[in-house]
Amino acid sequence: MATQKGKKEKNFLIQGTILAVAGVITKLIGAVYRIPLTNIVGNEGIGYYGVAFSIYIVALTLTSYSLPLAVSKLVSARMAVGEVKNAYRVFKGALAFAILSGGVISLVIFLGADYIATDIMIMKMSVYALRILAPCVLVVALLGVFRGFFQGIGSMIPTAISQVVEQVVNAVASIAGAYVLFRVGADIAKAKGNDSYGPAYAAAGGTIGTILGAGIALLFLILLFLAYKKILRRQMARDIHSRNEHYRAIYKVLLLTITPVVLGATVYNISDFVDSAIFNTVMSAQGYKYTEYAKLLGMFSGQYGTITSVPLAVSTALASSLIPSLVTTVQTGNRRQIHRKITTATRFNMILSIPSAVGLVILAKPILDLLFYTQDNTKPALMLQLGAFSVVLFCLSTVTTSVLQGLDDMITPVKNAAIALVLHVIALLLMLVAFKWNIYAVVLSKTVFAGVICILNAHALRERIGYVQEQKKTFVIPILASAIMAVCTTVVHLLAELFVGDKFATVLALLVAMLTYGVALILLRGITEAEMLEMPKGAMLVKICRKLRLFR
Repeated sequence: MATQKGKKEKNFLIQGTILAVAGVITKLIGAVYRIPLTNIVGNEGIGYYGVAFSIYIVALTLTSYSLPLAVSKLVSARMAVGEVKNAYRVFKGALAFAILSGGVISLVIFLGADYIATDIMIMKMSVYALRILAPCVLVVALLGVFRGFFQGIGSMIPTAISQVVEQVVNAVASIAGAYVLFRVGADIAKAKGNDSYGPAYAAAGGTIGTILGAGIALLFLILLFLAYKKILRRQMARDIHSRNEHYRAIYKVLLLTITPVVLGATVYNISDFVDSAIFNTVMSAQGYKYTEYAKLLGMFSGQYGTITSVPLAVSTALASSLIPSLVTTVQTGNRRQIHRKITTATRFNMILSIPSAVGLVILAKPILDLLFYTQDNTKPALMLQLGAFSVVLFCLSTVTTSVLQGLDDMITPVKNAAIALVLHVIALLLMLVAFKWNIYAVVLSKTVFAGVICILNAHALRERIGYVQEQKKTFVIPILASAIMAVCTTVVHLLAELFVGDKFATVLALLVAMLTYGVALILLRGITEAEMLEMPKGAMLVKICRKLRLFR
């Protein structure tokens, strides 16, 4: 019995790891393809693209964000007690719910695109991208149901594969669509005498990949489901339970499961939409043209957002992989073990995020010039330097939020995020209206948002389980190692620029940064040999460090 339980636990952790790895891959692909997309579309086009996406994300949050979790939870509960027919009824009920909710929201966005883009977002040229994204809300809602069903029957692999396929198709089609439609828009711009048609059509082309990627992923899961249906029929034939759940009861429990998740996700995901709406409204009132603030938003979501998303993607994956293991530990009631797991996860996050933030401060402009070679990167570089600290705060808030969720506390992170959102909006309005810091106000108000969540989450963990974060190895040593890295990297970059040119100097400086930080961290005893073995590819890293005699 114990062996069977152990096997189930191990399988659960393996499945969770598969999903976490797929999450990292998709996020990294998402960050990488934004580089050529930004180079094609330009800052103005990325501004339209970003505004349309902020609306799209809110729509997804309201319709499909919580569906995989809700469906998997309800399906797995019924499969666990052998109620296969009822599990299938949940799946069919969820499909009907997705078609209704996703279809209605898609229709509202498509028909109201002009009003949303012009009157709410104060950026009328984003209408083309918004119209293409509208039907994708329905597609993603259906996709969420199928992913939830497969997770509910205990297989994360279909979800993982579909996520990677979706993102790969998205990347390729977005770049191709942006390139083709930019030319179409440029021809229309000449005919109508409005240069904004080129970037606006290019932004719309960039969103083609989103709907195409989601469509291909949905088709993949439908085909997989049709293949699985033979097994499902046999399982239903063996189902001896006579009670068939009424669809009314299914919809009720579905809504009860979805609502808390939707409320939480809305608070987290609405900030970009709120920022764009407030920023555009204030900038318009201050006399700026929509093309001017579209370019500023494009710099924020294009250059700034793409670069900062890389460490955040790794942080999210580490946080996601923590939850299954933490849940298992919580069940044992061993508080010391719970504390150790939280400390380890937080330390690994800080070991990665602190040098990333320092690197952004010292190499912001060179990194942007290396990647976004068609853009003027002066303003985005200053954004990165001002917002570098927020990378650390967002990584820390991601971990602490995941820890609270792993402790089965779903309400506290939502309340903390809601408080942070209110303070964030107040800070944004103050910086925009009183100080007139334009796009830099958006960057700095994000730091306020993440900082407030970190403080409130830390307080919640102290109150709930008496947890206080260790300081020396988590923060002090990574900061010292990052300072050493900063000095070495700056010197190498300045010298290399004189002899080999800007771009090669940046690549060399990044390599030196990674090497010097790693060595400094080990010599300062920021990470032990045993701790390194717990990291991905840890055995290989330990072997290299032993050869270099870094471990004594």
